[in-house]
Amino acid sequence: MSNWRRSFLKNKKILVTGGAGFIGSHLVRLLLKQNHEVICLDNLISGQYQLVEPLLTHPHFTFIEADITHPLPSMSVDQVYNLASPASPKDYQKNPIATIKTNVIGMANVLDFANSCSATVLQASTSEVYGDPEIHPQVESYLGRVNPIGIRSCYDEGKRSAETLCSDYARQFNLDVKIARIFNTYGPHMRRDDGRVVSNFINQALLGENITLYGNGEQTRSFCYIEDLVTGLVALMNSTHDYSPVNLGNPSEISMRELALMIKNLIPSDSSIIYKALPQDDPSRRCPDITKAKKILSWSPTTDLRDGLAQTISYFKNL
Repeated sequence: MSNWRRSFLKNKKILVTGGAGFIGSHLVRLLLKQNHEVICLDNLISGQYQLVEPLLTHPHFTFIEADITHPLPSMSVDQVYNLASPASPKDYQKNPIATIKTNVIGMANVLDFANSCSATVLQASTSEVYGDPEIHPQVESYLGRVNPIGIRSCYDEGKRSAETLCSDYARQFNLDVKIARIFNTYGPHMRRDDGRVVSNFINQALLGENITLYGNGEQTRSFCYIEDLVTGLVALMNSTHDYSPVNLGNPSEISMRELALMIKNLIPSDSSIIYKALPQDDPSRRCPDITKAKKILSWSPTTDLRDGLAQTISYFKNL
């Protein structure tokens, strides 16, 4: 049995910041299923209370409404998953200053808290640290091409700064830190209005509205189903790997036009596809190299995009 599989079998007390968000709510459920004690902390700016409300009766679940830009409540835990940050362009561009503060001041508060109780920290970083990449697919050693003053910078540079803080705390205090660079993730619990491409396309198609593509629609992304992603996060947290970043995502690449057509066919929908100008700093290609995750975690996604989209469509139909 691998080290990380052996490690997570032991019951732990775990803090999940941003635990009422899309990824966080799935992670919380997985950790509870593994019989851990879970504390969910969220300021509900982009998180959804209704995603964790059904868990309030669970004997091993606690919800705290709080903001990590303030010092964290006094407690002792074994692990901290830091998922606290707006993650869609619509959300972080709406309040860019709060976003970068969450990723810098909030990250420092999380690390100080973890250091005080010798907890392991997993930072949910992002593929956005690569910016509009010159290397494809993206490997962890690539330093990125990011605009520090663009409309996406509050998130891109915020996450890059958070990685800097994590690595400095690891070196200076010998804090056990893991950094996951998360690529596009989709699935149930996405907000209908979060502005991400999968939720946009599905809801436009369900409502019979025009499906909006930006640019020529040939820009690419790769999409990882939520259950695959949270399994990877737990694997990384419980590994013996150091603080050097690890890509977590699906290496299957698809153009935005192909994605739109796939969703139209799965629903099915009569929506037309229209084109608008490409937003500033929108990457032309984005796809992870997951060689490292395969090697150190024995992890790779298993959910086919069509199957995952079908489950996501079913979720939105039932909202």
